[in-house]
Amino acid sequence: MVFEDGWASSPLRWLMNALGASQLARLGAEPGLVAAVDQHAADLREAIPIDQETLGDYLLGFLDELRHRGWVFTGEADEPSLRLTAVCWLAREHGFLGDELPA
Repeated sequence: MVFEDGWASSPLRWLMNALGASQLARLGAEPGLVAAVDQHAADLREAIPIDQETLGDYLLGFLDELRHRGWVFTGEADEPSLRLTAVCWLAREHGFLGDELPA
């Protein structure tokens, strides 16, 4: 995952474009992935209020930590990618992407 322009100004949209669309498409074919993402979404619901600003702020902090660690998205379902996919799923479900309706 390359941190290109737009990640800080529109983090939820940036994440959906960079990783989310492809990861969310995998959910229909991989039940284990669904369960893992659902668990991360539940953890987020318990940790923060799920509104657009708070979820975006959480994402910025999480991305900053991943950059600091030198994490790279490989396509594998590791803990960071599961958390990022959960953020995408929550953003889509709550209509935080602007041009998408909640599924």
